[in-house]
Amino acid sequence: MRPAGQLDVRRHNSALLLAAVTANPGCSRAGLAAMTGLAKATVSSLVDHLVAGGLVAETGPVERTGRGRTGTGLALSATGPHGVGVAVGVDHVTACLVDPLGGVRARRVRSGDNRGRAPEQVLAVVTRVVRSLAGQGVPVGGVGVAVPGLVRGGVLLSAPNLDWSEVDIALDVGVPVTVANEANAAALAELRPDGPRDYVLVSGEVGVGAGIVRDGALLTGVHGFAGELGHLCVDPTGPRCGCGARGCLETYAGTAALPTRQAAANGDPEALSALESAGTRLGQALSGLVNLLDIPTIVLGGDHARLAPWLFGPLRAELARRVIGARWSPPTVVASTLGREAAALGVARAAVDHIRADPDSYLRGAGQAL
Repeated sequence: MRPAGQLDVRRHNSALLLAAVTANPGCSRAGLAAMTGLAKATVSSLVDHLVAGGLVAETGPVERTGRGRTGTGLALSATGPHGVGVAVGVDHVTACLVDPLGGVRARRVRSGDNRGRAPEQVLAVVTRVVRSLAGQGVPVGGVGVAVPGLVRGGVLLSAPNLDWSEVDIALDVGVPVTVANEANAAALAELRPDGPRDYVLVSGEVGVGAGIVRDGALLTGVHGFAGELGHLCVDPTGPRCGCGARGCLETYAGTAALPTRQAAANGDPEALSALESAGTRLGQALSGLVNLLDIPTIVLGGDHARLAPWLFGPLRAELARRVIGARWSPPTVVASTLGREAAALGVARAAVDHIRADPDSYLRGAGQAL
């Protein structure tokens, strides 16, 4: 048995090499040694371990640039450990299976009213969906669950729209399970190599959350509770919210307050009035966020993306009116194209990222993978 210190070094070096392979597909073992500064013998041993474990694949000969033997190219294995992501919404359970390269291999959607249902009943549905996706003939190394509320560790502390409080999101699936706020998960799904690195994702569901991304990383706050945009007060005398307070943004811009897209497209006066109000209230809340954090891009998700053609006008007008720096750097407002799959996709990719950040832990438990 290796001493703990040696195990920590090996764990670190395995993660370092896998990160280098991810960033430099086609690189050789010799190239990895040059990039990382690790000894060639160490690189060879650890890469062989990653290849044997299905995390890395050999892609063929690499052309020599000088003296020495022809090397073998390396890349992430597309058939390596996959991630499953599940989003629990008020009226749906949406899930997807993601491969190591981030592509979606399979999807599942279960519609139904989860409001007020016993958490055990909903989590039983989640477990069945996870097992269904895991039966696709590929290894699954991790599961992520996105939920609409305050999360600490694996516990959903409060989700007023589900009427859940202090629920342990424990799934008996045999692999690591992580739990995240759904707006944060959706924000991660928007993070792409060629996309913005600083933005706020507004999850337009029954609840309204904000996933804040700064320099490519989530801004979650000291307790992990940042982003509860829907509970910013936009009218102290307004209607009572599910959280118990009055005038929360959610009461004006959550799904329950929004008309159907068809009604808006038909020019229904009540629908258009509701969207004008929702866009204005969104602009009021988001202008405060932009003024505080200087966020350059706002991404509308969920039902807000679906209704974006009618929300854009009043929202942008309010931002122009209230954001102090708008004259010189007006915030960009765009609609997400990911739909209701965004949160599930975000936690599925995060599950894959967790494996990539600690491949040794995955390899030690790979025999128990789904």
